[in-house]
Amino acid sequence: MGVTRSIGRQLAPRVVPRVTSMAPGLSASFVRETLNCALHGAGPVLGAAPLADKILRGHDGDVDAAVKGVVDHHIRYAGVQGFATNLGGLVTMTVAVPANLTGLAVLQARMVAGVAHLRGYDLGDPRVHNAVLVTTIGEDDVDALVKKGKLPAPPMALATAPVHDPAIDALVSAEVANDLITRVAGKRLATTMGRRVPGIGGLVGMGTDGWSTYKIGHYAEGEFLPRTVR
Repeated sequence: MGVTRSIGRQLAPRVVPRVTSMAPGLSASFVRETLNCALHGAGPVLGAAPLADKILRGHDGDVDAAVKGVVDHHIRYAGVQGFATNLGGLVTMTVAVPANLTGLAVLQARMVAGVAHLRGYDLGDPRVHNAVLVTTIGEDDVDALVKKGKLPAPPMALATAPVHDPAIDALVSAEVANDLITRVAGKRLATTMGRRVPGIGGLVGMGTDGWSTYKIGHYAEGEFLPRTVR
């Protein structure tokens, strides 16, 4: 995750116009649609709370074990979808990169929301929505954005704010959308070389997506501290 985002930040001034034409849906509204899908699921895909509760039952009600189970579950799925959407050659890149980022955004948001649910947070609370989205940016980038004043606070503080400030919704959505665009820019370059040899791109995608999901999952575990005793 750090490598692709670092590359993306360096390339942003030159690549973002092309990235947005590749993936015009990566906007603030897309961010909220992604969160909605993560929370409520789609078709046979379970939403965050039902999936987390299912994993909790599989761990005999052990919340700590279930939290780790939720993270491990999503790491596996992130690796699989990263492999599948990066298998093609250079010809398929314009389709595969946006598809990969869309799937990864939903998976990571669902993972973070699942952790928050198990730790006693209300997934119907807009403050928690913002905290979930901010967590998907990743710890290092969140810390940098808070220091620059581009985000008001880290996830835990957002989730437990005294009141919901609607102005923060748009701010969070914009920063998450910018992060997604940066990821596209970085992944586009990072996978170009691998895609010259069919199959190698899939391995690159599997590794980077699995690692980024692990990092975000670990961040979520540290930010969403237990609020209630289940």
